[in-house]
Amino acid sequence: MSLPTRKLGDTQVTAVGWGGLGLSTAYGPPPPDEERLAFLDALYESGCRFWDTADVYGDNEDLLAKWFKGSGKRSEIFLATKGGFVFKDGRPVNAEPAYLKSAIEKSFARLGVETIDLYYLHRPDPTVPIERSIAAIAEFVHAGKIKYVGVCECSADTLRRAHATHPIAAVQTEYSLAEIGMERNGLFDACRELGVALVPFAPLGKGLLTGQYRSPDDFEPTDNRRQFPRFSKENFPNVTRLADGLKAIGERHNATAGQVALAWLLAQGTNVIPIPGTKKVKYLQENLGALEVTLTTDELQEIRDLAEKADPWNGPRFPEWFTAQSFVDTPPL
Repeated sequence: MSLPTRKLGDTQVTAVGWGGLGLSTAYGPPPPDEERLAFLDALYESGCRFWDTADVYGDNEDLLAKWFKGSGKRSEIFLATKGGFVFKDGRPVNAEPAYLKSAIEKSFARLGVETIDLYYLHRPDPTVPIERSIAAIAEFVHAGKIKYVGVCECSADTLRRAHATHPIAAVQTEYSLAEIGMERNGLFDACRELGVALVPFAPLGKGLLTGQYRSPDDFEPTDNRRQFPRFSKENFPNVTRLADGLKAIGERHNATAGQVALAWLLAQGTNVIPIPGTKKVKYLQENLGALEVTLTTDELQEIRDLAEKADPWNGPRFPEWFTAQSFVDTPPL
């Protein structure tokens, strides 16, 4: 199956990718390997070939290695991974060159691959100049082992400095109708100005924009979303109000609320390539179905107005201990 594509670097990737976090961790216990490998088979057959993982996503890199070995289809996947998170000795991020080089080598070993298409600095390190971190990753580009360099959750200034050190192909940050901070702080405009692909994670508001969840009590006890302030019982009505509005608009297009949310995001620019994560084939098919939904100019504004009125952005988007890991600035070189 062939899906529409968008440009990332000099490569065309599927216009909607897939995020691997939830297949291994964060949203309740992972399914058995047999079930997860079958999901990856279905993901491949769907035509979605832009896959995103990270070295802190549980066993996700190891799982992908099993699939690559069993399927022999590594060359058909545009593979992105990340490194830099450590959560050790009170330090959440380590982007020192020595650490990053070690993390990259370990990702290669876990994935069992010879090349990585896109390697992101998972977060800039507020104690390390971004130029040093990017230069370390770029060494693997010069060696022919990594094709493109990306950065996650950086500030606009950090992006410009990174891009001046080595071309940045993609920025990954949270962006959805449930989180538009990067529109307000200049990062969205910086990506467009520099020709950088914008890869939104959590494009469905961590599932909240689908309308599937009506209260935090709907989450499993081990679900990380229980920690997020915006998913508190007090703020949940704002989120469900937005999801219900998206559902009503979706009925005009024979589409779901989630498909409308993704279609809105795709309409924000041709450099926007969302990577919704799921471990269920039915939701994968629903997410890819958003590519067939075309919203009118009036509907795009109606949706933005709906979001403004619902105000799902009330409160911090991360738990307090993690708040500093968003739109990160780094010290000068």
